[in-house]
Amino acid sequence: MKSLCVYCASSDRLAARYYALAGELGVEMARRRWTLVYGGGKTGIMGALARGVKAHGGRVVGVIPEFMKARELEFTEADELISVLTMRERKMLMETRADAFLALPGGWGTLEELMEILTLAHLEVLRKPVVILNQDGYYDDLLRLFDRIVDERFMHATIRGKFGVARSVDEVFALIDGWSHQPGDAKWFQTR
Repeated sequence: MKSLCVYCASSDRLAARYYALAGELGVEMARRRWTLVYGGGKTGIMGALARGVKAHGGRVVGVIPEFMKARELEFTEADELISVLTMRERKMLMETRADAFLALPGGWGTLEELMEILTLAHLEVLRKPVVILNQDGYYDDLLRLFDRIVDERFMHATIRGKFGVARSVDEVFALIDGWSHQPGDAKWFQTR
């Protein structure tokens, strides 16, 4: 069974479409027998995703810092709920437990986690698929910034091969399935 680490929002104040897509992803993960590795929360997109996986017979692994558990924010129905002390420990454990990474819409925490994983991919420390699910153009501005970073030569254009951009749940899995790594380059079968 493969594991997908998903970074996403914990906010309960979002438009319903974000929770709906997370639930759809959870159903598809369970159908494909992918284990969810995520931040362990029960609220927001995190909670919708975990409930979607669990409700359809999938496996859920949550990694949550103690201070969040103390606020009763953990998804207690997880198959495995791992407590850590710091956010850094959380990210490291999630990284080691995952076969692939996916960023759904989110705030600063999601962006921070995504940037760290992309940096590790760029440095060739991480050789696993990384996908951004650009729901309703949520990440359009970030992707434009990535283009500017390359255009102004802050990074080489090969960085574009280190991640895939999906617009739907089906595209997420098509990108992961189509990913192959060669030393010095990651190759995607995609169009943007």
